Amino acid sequence: MSRAEDIFQKLVYFGEDAIDEFILNLQTEELFLDFKQAVSTGKNFTTLHKDDRRNLAKAISGFGNSEGGVVVWGVVCSRDTEVGDVAKAKVKVKNVHRFLSWLENAISGCTIPSHNKVRNHIVSVDENGDGFVATYIPKSDITPLMTTSNSTIYIRSGSNNVPAPYAVIAGMFGKSPQPNIELLLEDKNLEILENIDEDMLYPKTIDNPPEKYVKISFSVIADNQSNAIAKELYFSCTTEQTGSDYNKVRFLGYNQMDSLLGIAGHFNLITKPEMRLPPRGKLKFTTMQIILSPFAETDFCLNGVIGAQNATPKDFRIMLTKNQLRSFVAKALRNEDEKEALLLEFLTTFLKSA
Repeated sequence: MSRAEDIFQKLVYFGEDAIDEFILNLQTEELFLDFKQAVSTGKNFTTLHKDDRRNLAKAISGFGNSEGGVVVWGVVCSRDTEVGDVAKAKVKVKNVHRFLSWLENAISGCTIPSHNKVRNHIVSVDENGDGFVATYIPKSDITPLMTTSNSTIYIRSGSNNVPAPYAVIAGMFGKSPQPNIELLLEDKNLEILENIDEDMLYPKTIDNPPEKYVKISFSVIADNQSNAIAKELYFSCTTEQTGSDYNKVRFLGYNQMDSLLGIAGHFNLITKPEMRLPPRGKLKFTTMQIILSPFAETDFCLNGVIGAQNATPKDFRIMLTKNQLRSFVAKALRNEDEKEALLLEFLTTFLKSA
């Protein structure tokens, strides 16, 4: 999962609470995130206002020509002399469903060529029909994207969409399509199990192992989101700390891969030489199991990377501090019937990707 998609999913799952968190933490506009106050209203306009359309076009071109990003409509920024533009306050989009419809209608005409993977989501809506919209703009497979309004090709630079220099544009035209491998997690599951359910978890030499523990499992999938065939796909993980000797990270079902020998705490997979992944294709690397006990002596930290030959590596991290680990496991053991909510909390709070 890319950083842009991670931000978008946070807005989808947590709604207006995510926007409140942006404001509380003085979130800055950055490489993958933009805040916009909508000018269009359902009462006074019959189509997307020219200012909103211009901002949308620049965002599609800038984010699409770069690594993707998210525009949050309904948040006003203020200038901070040290860190830049930060989220200041909420200014809800009027008639948010109408605004969403205008966005959808405008997307195809904003750039040449059009970006057909842009997605919009209503983050929240109040009793008056006002609210917030998030626009997710993934990296485009067909670049460069030029705005139709002023025939400009933009790229993302820091927190701004800026006209691309000639050398950058020349590189876009001369570059052959490259694979774009994204991390997907499927078959996600959370279980509360007793020690007797898995004999291999705790050695018999341990006198007082915990009676129950939490097992989180998911399939690690490589998703080729490009128009190029991917070769020599790889997946590597380093478990720096597991929290305690009672916790484990396991990898299962990778017999079709070449497993490279590594030192303790390192896990490396690469596809066999004859393996090729077509555009829009998916490949399962392994099933990962994370087993957590109530005992935590250190932080939990797992770093990973996924990619392919000639593709930009995509990093991810699962990180819980010692206190977060204790708190999450205790909550899971208290609320065994809320497994879906607990799993969602774990993946949205502790899993970060770039």
